[in-house]
Amino acid sequence: VQLQASGGGLAQAGGSLRLSCAASGRTFSTYAMGWFRQAPGKKREFVAGISWSGRNTDYKDGLKGRFTISRDITKNTVYLQMNSLKPEDTAVYYCAAKYGSSWSAPTSDYDLWGQGTLVTVSS
Repeated sequence: VQLQASGGGLAQAGGSLRLSCAASGRTFSTYAMGWFRQAPGKKREFVAGISWSGRNTDYKDGLKGRFTISRDITKNTVYLQMNSLKPEDTAVYYCAAKYGSSWSAPTSDYDLWGQGTLVTVSS
């Protein structure tokens, strides 16, 4: 499986963006997926995760309600809908794949990473 993230860009505070992560390969459905972000000078952090089935999700504290992770197995794509964006959401966002049914927060648990897409939120 290879991952290609897209959808980043410049948004104003209060605005929305939707990130996409397209996966190639026929075994996409056997991977749990995660979105992470890395702001300048900070460590990469967990943002959201979704199980291989898409039925279970989890979010970094404080993001649930603003961010929504989803996946379309028929399109081999995972999405991150980001609403009510804040300047502190500015970061490079990465999608990642973890073999197995469930996500986890540690970056070291993930087997594959996309290239990252930059999100910049202006105040």
